[in-house]
Amino acid sequence: MSRVPDLPAAPVLPPATVGILGGGQLGRYFVMAARTMGYRTVVLEPDQFSPAGAAADVHLTAPYDDASALATMAAECAVVTTEFENAPASAMTALARQTLVRPGARAIEITQDRRSEKRFLESVGVPVAPYTVIETEDDLVAPTQAFPAILKTARLGYDGLGQVSVAGPAALASAWDRLGRVACVLEQRLAFEREVSVVLARGVDGSLAVYPVATNVHVDGILDLTTVPDTGVGSDLAPALAGRIAAALDFVGVLAVECFVVDGRLVVNEIAPRPHNSGHWTLDAAMTSQFEQQVRAVCGLPLGNAGLTGGAAAMANLLGDLWQPDHPDWVAVLADDCVHLHLYGKREPRPGRKMGHLTVTAENADEAGARVLEQRARARSVRPARH
Repeated sequence: MSRVPDLPAAPVLPPATVGILGGGQLGRYFVMAARTMGYRTVVLEPDQFSPAGAAADVHLTAPYDDASALATMAAECAVVTTEFENAPASAMTALARQTLVRPGARAIEITQDRRSEKRFLESVGVPVAPYTVIETEDDLVAPTQAFPAILKTARLGYDGLGQVSVAGPAALASAWDRLGRVACVLEQRLAFEREVSVVLARGVDGSLAVYPVATNVHVDGILDLTTVPDTGVGSDLAPALAGRIAAALDFVGVLAVECFVVDGRLVVNEIAPRPHNSGHWTLDAAMTSQFEQQVRAVCGLPLGNAGLTGGAAAMANLLGDLWQPDHPDWVAVLADDCVHLHLYGKREPRPGRKMGHLTVTAENADEAGARVLEQRARARSVRPARH
């Protein structure tokens, strides 16, 4: 049996090769940051047209658990990370036998299943919404939490997918049927004041770089708007809470913690073992972007400054709906010299699909949020597509 390699005494330095599982926009920005810093990059992603694959030095077009592709990645890469929490545990384990994998397989396994994630959070004293695990028909009889609630698939749900609102016990069985009768978590819907998130980087030595707390607004389960900094009641508790979670996971990399603010206290909704949509503003308005931090952390380098470069920033997602009935008017949007446009290189705009985002900087968060929404609305002008 192959031996798990010892951690190197020295960091992984350019021009070493770094790898990432997953080919979406998070992987794309990781690759871009790594290449800017002088690293060679390898992406493992089955989609031949993936955003990250197009930016990488090498794109291994194969399933995530393909033995040959994993062997190639392990042989070429000094360290491997992931852009999503649903990477097969078997793939992470296979890679870890031959090269460094950061964050470790344990953190990925915990966060890719809502059941294990909630149990882990409870075990380290972190508050979560009341919930019931639904795995069999017997679990439908007497849920332990109050209604209304949300039934969520235990695995593979994202951006509002794999979720059904449940008004009361009588609707639970039909909701479970709609989700394919797979393992689920039934969460009580909380009356929260606002949603916040904190993104941090944790190094191999346990050092932390914590970004300002963000205020988030979701529409139909998809993040719509993020503003920073959040200065409301409860936000001052978020950095320490996120740091405690990262330490308990023995985490190395970039971690996001999403919370509800309920009566001035924080209730954790989800954790993501990777850069996060609510951290995209860092590309334009932070001293160090969350993606450069990911490279620094997994390579064992000192972490960068996570502070804002100005007073405030806001990020608004651009979904495929914006391309209907015609191509967005980016000329009108970019007439505002404080707007930054990011498009992810996805070939097909579909309703609900994240195609890109806008970032705006301003003196305060309210101004930044209003401005970025105004500019996104301007993009809806009907004009001929220009390619």
